[in-house]
Amino acid sequence: MRLRPLLATVTAALAAATCLTAAAPANAQRGNACSPSVSIEGFSDALDKTTYEGTFVGNFSALAVDRDGRIAAVSDRSALFTLDRKTLRPASVVPLADEAGAALDSEGLAVDRDGTRLVASETEPSIRRYARDGRILDRLPVPDALRVAPAGRATSNQTFEGLTFLPGRRTLLAGMEGSLAGDTTGIVRFQTWERQRGHFVLDAQYGYRTDTGLNVSETTATPDGRLLVLERGFTAGVGNTVRLYLADQRRATDTSGIDNLTGQSGVRLVRKTLLADLVNCPSLGAQAKQPQPNPLLDNIEGLAVTDGGGHGRLNLLLVSDDNQNPVQITRFYSLRVRL
Repeated sequence: MRLRPLLATVTAALAAATCLTAAAPANAQRGNACSPSVSIEGFSDALDKTTYEGTFVGNFSALAVDRDGRIAAVSDRSALFTLDRKTLRPASVVPLADEAGAALDSEGLAVDRDGTRLVASETEPSIRRYARDGRILDRLPVPDALRVAPAGRATSNQTFEGLTFLPGRRTLLAGMEGSLAGDTTGIVRFQTWERQRGHFVLDAQYGYRTDTGLNVSETTATPDGRLLVLERGFTAGVGNTVRLYLADQRRATDTSGIDNLTGQSGVRLVRKTLLADLVNCPSLGAQAKQPQPNPLLDNIEGLAVTDGGGHGRLNLLLVSDDNQNPVQITRFYSLRVRL
């Protein structure tokens, strides 16, 4: 079977070093299968511990496809990059800040139809609209309960972690990383906003149950309006757990008026189906800098649907957040998914 070309690395030399390899669909070439539905095409460490125009390239927490097909990538150290789609080479970087000029803990990213960037910060939490040059254009309302205590019931560093537009870009969805106080541990909230007269207003909210010990690290819409959800965890001395789920919120209960989610009867949570536990992917020669159950794994936080191959098949780009830590890696992954 002829192999389809993959993302090129930054240079030909780095391409050889990072072993970016191609793969057929999971059901056709079992050697690259992570599961019956998911195959890994390759990975690249080419940007690990590099700089661009004096800015550290890393700490990536979210990805999105720009209008011109390039990749927008946000770091949780207040930098917004544009990456070349084929080489991943940085093409630009702009700093991000709040209204007072303070740094953000940027964890979610979505690109609107006009090219403006919506960025979720888990500090307060907040969602702001930015121009391409980093200017703040607008700020979206956030339900009081989702704010970090004592203002709300959220835990610091456990708020907005994923951000995505649903098809048509009229509805925006943000996924909370962890549970609110009063909700059963493991049940997190997905909040939506609806576009009305050029602004986004609060809309429905849904409950989603994570696997034991895992948190939501990304939410990304599929072309049919469902969600790809990354669940992630870390155990010192063991490494990362990263699972990819297909979730369907379309028949879930609107929980915006429910104070406590405890798994009570009559409340339909978002349905989810496991697509792959990435520990089962072939390592493709990857090396880890700390213990991992599979050396391919690291702290994967970003996910974007780069295109669809038809018949329910999607090409995905994932990225890990190295936390600017010498024992972690900025690593890009190319996956193919059959829904």
